[in-house]
Formats: sequence, structure tokens, C-alpha cells
Amino acid sequence: MINETIKQIEARIQSADALPPDRRRELLDLLTKLKSEAGELAKTHNEQAQSIVGFTQVSAHEATRADQDPALLNLSTEGLRKSVEEFEKSHPKLAQVVNTISTTLSNSGI
Repeated sequence: MINETIKQIEARIQSADALPPDRRRELLDLLTKLKSEAGELAKTHNEQAQSIVGFTQVSAHEATRADQDPALLNLSTEGLRKSVEEFEKSHPKLAQVVNTISTTLSNSGI
């Protein structure tokens, strides 16, 4: 489920015409890291890992919409940040990747 959702996010980012190529590469690299970190978390906390990836998907959707709503983008990226808070100490790499994804999507400039 996590891998399939990440593939969907990757496809959305790949097809976002307004996304600058350097930002697209950065997000795709971050998704590769997220896939690895979320996969590890899923071994012990599957529901939380799915939630993190789900919020990533919603945030990517909001950031790449043609008619972007800043309030919805802010809400979705804040949800993404909150979804990883409890794992900042036990999974610091995951928290770092998620926070970077959230910031990058928020600043996507689309």
C-alpha cells in the first residue's frame, strides 16, 4: 500500500508541468528516501506510516493543483508535519525527510 501510494505521488509530481525541473528532482529524491523510511516504520507502526504517506499524497496533490488554494496547501502540509511529530526521536531521518518534503511543497512556487 505504501509503495503504491508513493508511486502515485511520483506520477503526480512527474506530470506537474508548472513544477521547475530542479524542484521536481528534489521531490522525487525525497520520495525515494520517504519510501525507505516509511517502509521501516511500517514494520512496527503500519497505520502511522500509512498516515504519513497519505498526508504526503494530499500535500503533493494540493501543491500541484492547477488552481491552487493556499489555505488547503497549508492545511495539508501542516497535517504532514503533525503526522511525523511523535517519531522525531525514534525515527529522526523520517522526520527530517517529511519536514523537508512539507517545506519543499509549501515553497513549490506553482
